[in-house]
Amino acid sequence: MSDFDEVITTRERMREIIPPCTGLAEHKDIDHIDDACRRFIELSPFVLIATRGADKKLDVSPKGDPAGFVKVLDRNRLAIPDRPGNNRLDTLENVLVHPELSLIFLIPGKGDTLRISGNGKVVRDADLARRLAVNGHAPELILVVDVKQAFTHCTKCMVRSGLWRSEAWPDPKSAPSHAEIVIAHAKPDMTTVEVEDLIENDRRNNLY
Repeated sequence: MSDFDEVITTRERMREIIPPCTGLAEHKDIDHIDDACRRFIELSPFVLIATRGADKKLDVSPKGDPAGFVKVLDRNRLAIPDRPGNNRLDTLENVLVHPELSLIFLIPGKGDTLRISGNGKVVRDADLARRLAVNGHAPELILVVDVKQAFTHCTKCMVRSGLWRSEAWPDPKSAPSHAEIVIAHAKPDMTTVEVEDLIENDRRNNLY
């Protein structure tokens, strides 16, 4: 017995409820990076990367740097630097097993986003690493994406969420802190203050 009135299990039934897209939405995706996509990427300081691991679990990882940190190598390839972190390397580990991935690029204050999908590979390259360096720190590893699909996503989710309108934001002090969540999940034999100190020290000393 289901907890819901109906569980949709076929595309046919779903499309009885929501009709197929038509018009511009039906034909808006391309298979390469054109000039419009390139300009968007050059202004984006933040990207979300979705991958799938060997255990078939899905992962979405945020990446951020000064705007334009993702480099367009040519009309079919992007390069994303791997910056210092906790060394889990979830995204890169996943790509080694399942290269398929998806990206969402955001520009602060801009309602539409850019969605890209393709296949990734982990590379090392001294010249490319120098181009991706920040404050003199070059990445050890680079994620190169072979682009298969690119398209823009409309502004409605941003308008509904008020993501870029500060007056619509909830009070962040009401949310659990990073340290609180780490303690709840990892259960270290440490106080909240001790974990907060570790997090702050890592942020201060290992940003690049």
